[in-house]
Amino acid sequence: MREPDAARTVKAPKPYRDFSKKHPDVVEAYERLGEAVREAGPLSPREVALVKLAVSVGARIEGSTHAHARKALAQEIDAAVLEHVALLACPTIGFPNMMAALGWIRDVTEGDQT
Repeated sequence: MREPDAARTVKAPKPYRDFSKKHPDVVEAYERLGEAVREAGPLSPREVALVKLAVSVGARIEGSTHAHARKALAQEIDAAVLEHVALLACPTIGFPNMMAALGWIRDVTEGDQT
């Protein structure tokens, strides 16, 4: 399953774009891996988007959380749903970490985080 077109229209951050220009073969392989893992299971594109956001939140990776929040919004997943993903992480990653993740999601949903 290819990443939905709406998600593919999200502009990548400058460091990723720069890396892509310098190492196009690496980026192409990385994107093929993404397609392969999406195709490996029965999840819908919406479910995949939410899982990727949840993994980013759980791993405490700010840039990835920003990216997957942007991609989810591009797929017309409501901001309240994205915030719920962060809230669901609270018992697992703790309140302070959940609050940080919620802030990263709100960077995207309430601002212009690119």
